Amino acid sequence: MRITKIFYLLLFIAAALIIYSCSNKEQIPVAASVDKSAIALKVNSNPNVTVFATGLNAPRGLKFGPDGYLYVAEGGLGGSISTAGLCDSVIPPIGPYLGGHTARVVKLDSHGVLTVVADQLPSSQDARGDHMGAADVAFIGNTLYALLGGAGCSHGVESTPNSIIKINPDGTWNVVADLSYYQKTHPVAHPNADDFEPDGTWYSMVNVRGDLYAVEPNHCEMVKVTTNGDIKRVIDFSAIYGHIVPTSVAYHGNFFVGNLDTFPTVAGGSNIYKVTPSGQSMIWARGFSEVLGLVIDQNDRMYVLESSAVTGGPAPSTGRIVKVEPSGKREVIADSLFFPTGITMGPDGALYVSNKGFGPPIPGFGEILRIQIGKENHDNDDDHNGKGHGDTGGHRK
Repeated sequence: MRITKIFYLLLFIAAALIIYSCSNKEQIPVAASVDKSAIALKVNSNPNVTVFATGLNAPRGLKFGPDGYLYVAEGGLGGSISTAGLCDSVIPPIGPYLGGHTARVVKLDSHGVLTVVADQLPSSQDARGDHMGAADVAFIGNTLYALLGGAGCSHGVESTPNSIIKINPDGTWNVVADLSYYQKTHPVAHPNADDFEPDGTWYSMVNVRGDLYAVEPNHCEMVKVTTNGDIKRVIDFSAIYGHIVPTSVAYHGNFFVGNLDTFPTVAGGSNIYKVTPSGQSMIWARGFSEVLGLVIDQNDRMYVLESSAVTGGPAPSTGRIVKVEPSGKREVIADSLFFPTGITMGPDGALYVSNKGFGPPIPGFGEILRIQIGKENHDNDDDHNGKGHGDTGGHRK
């Protein structure tokens, strides 16, 4: 059978629909079918979790802007445009894709009220009905950038490549770096022929000292992109680790990258990789599950977002957040999340999570959760242009 792709979650959507329709509060025990290290974690079932905002369409990466608003990338609702015969398509059972322009970048005020920042961005849906579009956002100074993961001809959007775009104050936007072209002209060492996306499925992005670093799961790489549009590969994970499906990146003196791994997953089968700016890498921590988000605070605590933490997943209502102390001690601080897809830390010290990022194809199904984790003044490198405590080295070495 075919194995993975970041968006192969729809293989399990039928089960998700059944479970969700029966009970919106259905909870699957976090300890079920997990490895011994996961069982040993202290589970604190959803303390101080509130719904911050609703009505989103496939929410993905999110970050606070310099104006205090929370900016969220949406995957959108796909479309009906076919590019069959115009370019290389994604093979079944994932492809072919149908494209449209239903993705958005939105912002939320302190009360969770939504305002559209940019709309009619490329969005696509695969043969199973899953959606992807805008994947993540980042600020350089006051300028907003978005990472597109659902664009490109192979996704039914011939007019726009997968790319990093700059969003102007009036909501218009322009392509800064053509990532589709880059991947087609700079192949990785070991692409997975049975699970190959010609335009990639870009997922996560972070600003470090005025340059953008983006992670692509399907080809398994991380690149550096300047505001002039220059693209340079930082690391080809496929050449070192194989088809691990890297998804999420955080910066804290070095880069820390989480991976999804291949489906069906084994609980504890995902890792956190440390990558230096020069591209040297190592497995920094093992024993995680389906990692789709990372954030690190000023006290060197890492928060790992797991989309599903059970063997045989992904499965609905099995997502969770694992706190990793500098000592290595781990604690589950929130569980029973419904396919969470992104995480960031706010200026108030709370975690904000894109929840219901995958699921039933219902407009407005997605939501943002707020998770209060303590009274300390936490900080996040991703929201501060890669400067500050991350550059002092900390103790994550």
